[in-house]
Amino acid sequence: MFTGIVTDVGRVRSVRSTARDRRFEIATRWDASTIDLGASVSHAGVCLTVVETGPGWFAVEVSAETLSKTTLGDWTEGSAVNLERAARLGDEMGGHIVSGHVDGVGTVVSVTPEGGSRRMAVEAPAPLHRHIAPKGSITVDGVSLTVNAVDGTRFEVNVIPHTLEHTTLGALKTGARVNLEIDMLARYLARWQETA
Repeated sequence: MFTGIVTDVGRVRSVRSTARDRRFEIATRWDASTIDLGASVSHAGVCLTVVETGPGWFAVEVSAETLSKTTLGDWTEGSAVNLERAARLGDEMGGHIVSGHVDGVGTVVSVTPEGGSRRMAVEAPAPLHRHIAPKGSITVDGVSLTVNAVDGTRFEVNVIPHTLEHTTLGALKTGARVNLEIDMLARYLARWQETA
């Protein structure tokens, strides 16, 4: 589990394709000697397992399914990546409960300055948009945000200067694709309604 509070922006330092999967090495400011093999790390909102570490980097392997259902298939050497280590029992819960299982890929449709912040509108894929509510939580590329408004398949969030500076969201422009994870409660409520 994660909280959607990014603690490092890493960089893809190498990409290697296998028969169906892809291996990424991620450069990080974290002390890689403290990252256990098999540890779960959120990468732009996608939970991946660490398979190797080295000084200032770690490696993950990504299945073809994950590549096709997230933005990770777009990564190249140098791509910036929001990183968050798995939450530990007793950690401060600064964002909201995040599983690291992306529900869909959205598209940024506008970025508007509002003081030092930016208001971003994102088009969510159907039927995911039905589970996004004003004042609810959503994860965009691994960052926990509050939904300000919803209009059909679009939702808006305000991103404060600190978040713009310390995550990849500050570089988002119109047309960018982003990983979305809806609030976990909304996911289970939707499933319950389907089976009720």
